[in-house]
Amino acid sequence: MYRKILMRMRMRMMNATRKVVVGWAKEYKRYLSTTTTNQILLSPPLVSVDLPEIWGSTSTLYHHHPSQSPVSHAKIINGKSIAEEITSRVASNVKRMKESIGKVPGLAVILVGQRRDSLTYVRNKIKACEEAGIKSVVAEFPDSCAEEDIMTSLSKFNEDPSVHGILVQLPLPELEYYLEFYKRTLYVLQMTCKSFLVQHLDEEKILNLVSLEKDVDGFHPINMGNLSMRGREPLFVPCTPKGCLELLLRSGVEIVGKKAVVIGRSNIVGLPIALLLQRHHATVTIVHACTKNPERITCEADIVVTAAGVPSLIRSSWLKPGAVVIDVGTCPVEDPSAEYGYRLVGDVCYEEALSIASAVTPVPGGVEPMTIAMLLCNTLDSAKRLYGFT
Repeated sequence: MYRKILMRMRMRMMNATRKVVVGWAKEYKRYLSTTTTNQILLSPPLVSVDLPEIWGSTSTLYHHHPSQSPVSHAKIINGKSIAEEITSRVASNVKRMKESIGKVPGLAVILVGQRRDSLTYVRNKIKACEEAGIKSVVAEFPDSCAEEDIMTSLSKFNEDPSVHGILVQLPLPELEYYLEFYKRTLYVLQMTCKSFLVQHLDEEKILNLVSLEKDVDGFHPINMGNLSMRGREPLFVPCTPKGCLELLLRSGVEIVGKKAVVIGRSNIVGLPIALLLQRHHATVTIVHACTKNPERITCEADIVVTAAGVPSLIRSSWLKPGAVVIDVGTCPVEDPSAEYGYRLVGDVCYEEALSIASAVTPVPGGVEPMTIAMLLCNTLDSAKRLYGFT
């Protein structure tokens, strides 16, 4: 008798869950189909996609599904063209803001040191700001600068009403020190010189100084905390994860209920994209350097987002046939035939992925341009919030 009652309760719970999910899915599709000219992104506010946590039967048996045949050729997700479309919409909104209230969004960038990749990233961001009509300013510091100099500059940007977004270009540099010491051998006293790197800038302290309302990178602990909590809405979502989600949505990838594996657990990409996918009701697993059998775990995923920074780590054996692959990794590898003596590759062995995945992002031209487009969106949103502009 009790077993029958229990079964009825489980069936009711499962039906209730199904109705909620179906209703939410219909509402979500309606949201995506009613985008207006002022709406730039497809991703809705996170609180609008939160669902009640209603569990069905816990005794569902696992059923093994036979392996699918390989996909003939994957769809290439062109992040560059999607980013151009988003940048164009941002530019239209900036123009409308300028014409309506005489204001434009402003972005300030802190750049420390002369890392080649950081210089390139900052140059691309400033160029994108110019294209969108966003005012930009760069404060440059040498590798050996004092932490107080950066903090002073950040404080000025925090107080500047024309600056709506502040970005500290990471990673911050390390200083190389040389230590001389003497070692006595059998016959002579030899001098040896060894070098070591020292992190003289406190990254956490610097990032925490950025005003919450201007944290367009989304790295402030409060923004990250709100991203992780159901019913909460962060002021800003980190740009690269936000760009990855937008690529999935614009490619028509179903996220709800799908298995997603995130490779890498950095605060910049791995952690926030895992939280973001979870907020969109994927079942998320994080794979990292200490994970046992990472290949076995990853090959069960419907969606793979990789940000390990290891060239061609993900081979075809890691991928489930028909999986969607978002490759965040950008690694320079030597190539004498290339213009600068190197070329950029991702974490995924691209040629192999094309033959087994249903969709994959290229490197370059996939996630990187989306990161910059999301930065523009966050800066525009910050200005809109300050001026009450819609």
